[in-house]
Amino acid sequence: MTRARRILASVLAVTAAAGLAGCGSTVSMQPAPAANDPACAEVSVLLPGSLAGQERRWTDAQATGAWGEPAAVLFTCGLEPPGPSTLPCQTVNGVDWIIDESEAPKYRVTSFGRVPAVEVYLDNDVVASAEVLDSLSLIVSRLPADGATCLDRVNATADD
Repeated sequence: MTRARRILASVLAVTAAAGLAGCGSTVSMQPAPAANDPACAEVSVLLPGSLAGQERRWTDAQATGAWGEPAAVLFTCGLEPPGPSTLPCQTVNGVDWIIDESEAPKYRVTSFGRVPAVEVYLDNDVVASAEVLDSLSLIVSRLPADGATCLDRVNATADD
């Protein structure tokens, strides 16, 4: 190899490495207690490369996903399924989601009636929650259902 080709190859290698480093840093996350559940692995491999117009980023925890720079959507599989809640519950593409609006416009939504449970934290100033849940519900629907379902507030309080 001539000297010019070696220099060109070195420049290209450095440029490629710099370009890859510029793609964004790894998002630091904590794995859920049951992140090693095989069902989470099956769901995690199906997570999309982009979600609600945000590109996927690397995470440092098993069974997690993140989209956006800075991260506007965080996904964690492997949580203990939640019990009954007074929080709003919405069904999207066959998956029930408990919606915690206490930090609006940032929302924490947790799958209900799926084992293991999934939690999605999203910034509604950056992404449309309906679009995020529409896409992720198709994937989360693959998790085993435990028979629990959302009730509307009228039915949930009728027995009180």
